[in-house]
Amino acid sequence: MNPPGPALRVLPVLLRYRALLIVLGNMAIATTAYVAAFALRFDLSIPPRYAAILLATLPLLLVCKLIGFWTLGLFSGWWSHVSARDAEDVARGNLLASVLFLAAMVFLHPDGLHGFPRAVFLLDLVLCTALMGGARLAIRLAREQRGRPAVRRVETLALIVGAGEAGIRLSSEIESRRRLKIGVVGFVDDDPAKLGLRVCGVPVLGRVDDLPALVAAHEIGEVLIAVPSASGTTLRRIVQRCAEAGVRHRVLPTLGELVEGRVMYTQMREVQMDDLLPRKPARLDRGRLQSLVADKTVLVTGAAGSIGSELCRHLSAFEPERLVLYDRHENGLFALEMELRARFPDVRLEPVLGDVLLEDQLRSVFAAQRPDLVFHAAAYKHVPMAERNVLEAARNNIIGTSNVAQAALAHGTKEFVLVSTDKAVRPTSVMGVTKRVAEMVVQGLQNGGCGFVSVRFGNVLGSSGSVVPLFREQIGRGGPVTVTNPNVTRYFMTVAEAAELILQAAALGNGGDIFILDMGEPVRIVDLARQMIRLSGFEPDEDVEIVFTGLRPGEKLHEQLVSAEEEVTATYHDRIKVVRSSVPPLVDTWLPPLQACMERRDVGGTVRLLQTLVPHYQPSAFLLQTLCETEARRSHEEAVDDLRGHKGPVALPIRRPHRGVPA
Repeated sequence: MNPPGPALRVLPVLLRYRALLIVLGNMAIATTAYVAAFALRFDLSIPPRYAAILLATLPLLLVCKLIGFWTLGLFSGWWSHVSARDAEDVARGNLLASVLFLAAMVFLHPDGLHGFPRAVFLLDLVLCTALMGGARLAIRLAREQRGRPAVRRVETLALIVGAGEAGIRLSSEIESRRRLKIGVVGFVDDDPAKLGLRVCGVPVLGRVDDLPALVAAHEIGEVLIAVPSASGTTLRRIVQRCAEAGVRHRVLPTLGELVEGRVMYTQMREVQMDDLLPRKPARLDRGRLQSLVADKTVLVTGAAGSIGSELCRHLSAFEPERLVLYDRHENGLFALEMELRARFPDVRLEPVLGDVLLEDQLRSVFAAQRPDLVFHAAAYKHVPMAERNVLEAARNNIIGTSNVAQAALAHGTKEFVLVSTDKAVRPTSVMGVTKRVAEMVVQGLQNGGCGFVSVRFGNVLGSSGSVVPLFREQIGRGGPVTVTNPNVTRYFMTVAEAAELILQAAALGNGGDIFILDMGEPVRIVDLARQMIRLSGFEPDEDVEIVFTGLRPGEKLHEQLVSAEEEVTATYHDRIKVVRSSVPPLVDTWLPPLQACMERRDVGGTVRLLQTLVPHYQPSAFLLQTLCETEARRSHEEAVDDLRGHKGPVALPIRRPHRGVPA
């Protein structure tokens, strides 16, 4: 093995005496600046008389510089990582040292300022600041240049959208990482004051609407969107221009996702549907949420579901004393527990495999855990599935809600939050009407001991059963993408946004309230499909076909968050409103008959009772036809049984389908 070179042998010695070398280096710079100040004062020819003054006052100057530099921490900096903050400290340290030197000359020097050239104070301050800052900057530049290839190899030319702070940092990051093989050609920004300027040596070439022309003119291979505060509307416009140009585009995380520090190129990701929602990010009152959750025992039903699991993640961040995960889905519950234990090791987790229809089990869990706060997210949510399984949907959504709410009342829970849906407003589906009746259950149980609130919101992007995973799968197969109707619209929000606003509504609740979340403007599903196809790099109706299949049983063209009979009142939170509705009848008067219908599997009787409870409920044509066929089949079977018991001929009754639920 070859012996180490001289440089490697000297390096340990330099590191050992690094602090001393930094002090000596700064004092050398201070001495140079002081001598240069005298030289400039006398046109580079210092008279002997003033040369004597220079030598006599130099020790006093160096003492003052030592005190000033030490006070501002200039001896502890890492010069190869100098920043604007370091430059500010250099200026402040020199100013303090100059003030100390002036005071020392006036009060400590035998001759005071007599015969001392006053201009030297200012010249020394400027020169010493410039030399110290320049030395640090030179060392940083030398470090950054070390190891760089003489000629940078560029494989992809890029435009950065946004010449603001994030765009500048992103440009600097790319420039400092030569291995990325990306060259930034210029910025694109809609601010007219920036057009034509050079930012970090890179020109601002045009506006967002100029993207297609700029991409073609400069042979751009990628557009990097560095506008973390952009609204969904703005981002949609940028994505549309990139799609027109046929260029790959990526985006920095939103402000809520970015961590403090440098903007990293590695944080760039593909644009997602969540980014394009026409709504500003939610503003959360974290103080209220902390007081709601911290040091409390919280139970979440349906914890392994899309909404339930996101609620658990947000709840864990507010440090509950214990978090009870209640769900019957074993694999989902196991995966959630593993994730939460890794991310929140200090939160005590209690995973429980259970069903909201098991009253004995619920009572046992509530008695053992004594939750202060309950979020009831367990429900059947698929509209067409509920139309075909009326009794199961009603039992799970209504009886299950009643079971959990009764257990909460019996075991001292302080607040109960029901996760509801916009489909509960003027429902046309079994899923919608059962969720509206579930709201009535918790409203009817409000007695002052436990605060019962419901939270309504629309579709959640990316949740199980939502259109986004379905469209993504269909696009991956090459199409077609199926949309029910060209005019159908839905309200959308992200799963994280939904969980945050549910928590915020819980902090606002006084008991008996129904909260609605501001979902922004409704989105046409066909527009969502087209946008997803473009984000996947294809062109709608050319590369991937869109097929309209017609509304499914129970579906509406447009959803509502409030019915005409309900009154909406603002809260202090701009994204949450409270709904005032008529007081529902006592639960004990209608729940037992409804439960009896379910137990004897009387679908028609169950639907009739649901219509009585929710007069605006309009069963779907599919459900009415199914009920009529069931009634006709049952009548036919009864007639056959009668025929078998008689000798003579018997005329069988004929029932024709008619409007409304069969009597």
